[in-house]
Amino acid sequence: MRALLTNDDGIDSPGLHELARHVEAAGFEVVVVAPSFDASGTGASLGHISRDRPIAYKEVQIIGLAGKAFALDGPPALCTITSHLEAFGPRPDIVVSGPNLGLNTGRSVLHSGTVGAALAAQNFGMRGLAVSLAVSEEWHFDTACQYAIELLKALANGPERCALNLNVPALPYAQTKGLRWGGLAEFGSVRSQIVDQAEGKLFFDLVETEYNPPADSDLGLVNAGFAAVTSLQCSAEVWSASLSPNTDYQATSPMPAASSGDVLKAAQVFSPTIQN
Repeated sequence: MRALLTNDDGIDSPGLHELARHVEAAGFEVVVVAPSFDASGTGASLGHISRDRPIAYKEVQIIGLAGKAFALDGPPALCTITSHLEAFGPRPDIVVSGPNLGLNTGRSVLHSGTVGAALAAQNFGMRGLAVSLAVSEEWHFDTACQYAIELLKALANGPERCALNLNVPALPYAQTKGLRWGGLAEFGSVRSQIVDQAEGKLFFDLVETEYNPPADSDLGLVNAGFAAVTSLQCSAEVWSASLSPNTDYQATSPMPAASSGDVLKAAQVFSPTIQN
């Protein structure tokens, strides 16, 4: 299988290089397309797309990697889409994004460029795996890589459009407790905070939360020493029992919302009609 490796910390991240080498050693054909800059917090954004604004890229070398690598002047989701459109060789079968320098847990995964690349893969019919690693003085990239390869081999044989989010504790692999499924925590491990405000300027910082997550959540499991994996679905619809597609809008009908307990349903995948 052909695997696209990307991230949101940029093409020069040593974790990306190590993960790319691990994926290649596991038998995948690897191509790396990653942002030429730190694209953290970009979610699944693409940036400005216009014929009048070409997007620059350049080929780079990653030591120990046989596959090609490119730095693209765009966020991770755009790296996924350009690869899907075969700008850098045949369309990949699977997208591996990370390892991010910091956890991507809880509902804040919405804002993660690392997760955004995997969700873009899902949206375009590919499998995706986002990998994030807890912060420590010494980055445990080998731990993240070993768990990523374990998941990747199963994901390669899994259903199409499956997107997994893996979070790994800051521990040597032998000291971790294994891999478990985890739900999304209510909050992530850090939160954004405005620490100062001047004329026309806002100063943000990420601060640790005092949130005590449920033991079976992604953050709770990582805090306990497990690697946590969550299956995500980006393009989804919400329907109530009284509503269905092609139903007339009525102002008196309650709005469908997952927060109200209505049904969450994956968006329909339309296949092109082949005409003779």
